[in-house]
Amino acid sequence: MTHSAHTDHHAVLRARVALLGSGKPTVAQRVEAYRVLARVSPLAYLPLLARTLGKYAIRDYAHEPLIALALLAESVAAGRRMVELEPVRGDLLTGSLAAYRVQLAVMGRQEEARAVEAEIARLVSAAER
Repeated sequence: MTHSAHTDHHAVLRARVALLGSGKPTVAQRVEAYRVLARVSPLAYLPLLARTLGKYAIRDYAHEPLIALALLAESVAAGRRMVELEPVRGDLLTGSLAAYRVQLAVMGRQEEARAVEAEIARLVSAAER
């Protein structure tokens, strides 16, 4: 076993303990755990990661728009990856994109927000077919 494989194993164990421990993990702790676990079990943890990143951005970083935007971009990336693995999960990506669009609009980045809105419309249209 290589050192990096050993480290990954311990990271996965720590993430599982954080989620299954006796206390309720914070949103930040859940995000960190889901980031690790999504690498080893993407179908199970990418949806949790995407949703939790959205909550984390809105709840904890509404006053720091650049951090919120980065977290929401990561949520979108997780949603995109999930759709690659399981195309019927477009709802997850659409939800992540919607939150990302709102954050862009709040920040006055209207052109980018319109581009995201167009992407959402394409996804919804494709799902209706």
